[in-house]
Amino acid sequence: MSNPQSETYDTCSACDAYGTYDRFPQPVGTGSENPHGLVGRARARRTGRRRRPTAPGQLRRLLPQALVVAFLAGGTSAFVANDKAVQLNVDGRRHSFHTFADDVSELLADRGVRLGAHDVVAPAPGTRLVSGDAVRVRYGRPVSLTIDGQRREVWTTERTVEAALRQLGVRAEGAYLSVSRSRRIGRTGLTFDVRTERTVTVTADGRARRIRTNAATVGEVVSAAGIVLRGQDTTSLPKGTFPRDGMTVTVLRIKGSKEVREELIPFGVRRVADPMLFRGTETVAQEGREGLRRITYALRTVNGIRQQPRRLRSEIVREPRPRVVKVGTQPRPTSVKGADHLDWKALARCESGGRPDAVDPSGTYGGLYQFDSRTWRSLGGKGRPQDAPAAEQTYRAKKLYLRRGASPWPHCGRRLYE
Repeated sequence: MSNPQSETYDTCSACDAYGTYDRFPQPVGTGSENPHGLVGRARARRTGRRRRPTAPGQLRRLLPQALVVAFLAGGTSAFVANDKAVQLNVDGRRHSFHTFADDVSELLADRGVRLGAHDVVAPAPGTRLVSGDAVRVRYGRPVSLTIDGQRREVWTTERTVEAALRQLGVRAEGAYLSVSRSRRIGRTGLTFDVRTERTVTVTADGRARRIRTNAATVGEVVSAAGIVLRGQDTTSLPKGTFPRDGMTVTVLRIKGSKEVREELIPFGVRRVADPMLFRGTETVAQEGREGLRRITYALRTVNGIRQQPRRLRSEIVREPRPRVVKVGTQPRPTSVKGADHLDWKALARCESGGRPDAVDPSGTYGGLYQFDSRTWRSLGGKGRPQDAPAAEQTYRAKKLYLRRGASPWPHCGRRLYE
């Protein structure tokens, strides 16, 4: 059995506002004479308090003090409960600290982090915070990207070129980049070109070569295939064309030369009115002459096949000279007095068979009445008699008869009188 006179001390469950504790004697055993289990000084203090009831004025002084103690105790608990340990990662820079912010938006505002339309936050703004949370902010960066000749304006939250290409889904394996893959992308953005690796088929000299390339032009692809262009050789597509995946380029082996040809230029006909000629009469005042044109052509063969000649230049060597024809406008006389009664049709049948354009075998005489050129012109005729209308030939024959009778037609002249 323990000594009833020994005392043990423990801290009180109710402490003051400053964290100090009263020590009370704790009896080991209890009896009916000590219903509260108090011994020693504690019992004496208890007994003393019973004997001295608190005065009303003293109670009024103790009440505010009790309220202050309760408020401070509750405030300390709330303070501890709202304090959170969080981690904030802003564009790769990590910060660990304590905060009283209730949610992600309040946290970012407290830390002075401003968000743009292309920035990304995880967890999302407005998400409630608890101690131990990690918040990540990734700033958006503008990228002006040319992929295989196509310009794109995009945004990325990655900080290097290589990571940005992965985020954008651009296949960079074997590709050409105008900047280093490890190049950092600042907040102001970056401009660069990407040429992805493509398969292009080059056909030359009867052989097809299939290569993988990130070349920028067809000319570079041909060179990469080990093909040399000489002289007038060219490609089926312009050398500056961007080579697309699956494209086929044919090398054209060209041999060329020049050829000069001469062509005749036809002459025109110019008709001039002549009042000295009877109506219906036309004479050639000037014979026409063809002009001459010299043309230079380019001749070439492509892969051994002759092509259509290509006209390079043309020059006039001789201008054409027009044919000038005089057209009679003088009214034709209806008769010649003293000769109208004769049988001119019979004479014409005898001399020319009645054909106005008849010409003798020697070429000296022509027309219905077989005029020679000198006699025809002496009668006022123009050109050749066989080219004049039949009526004019008869008119001229009547005038000749008045001058010389039937003597110009020694064999057929008698037909005039039959």
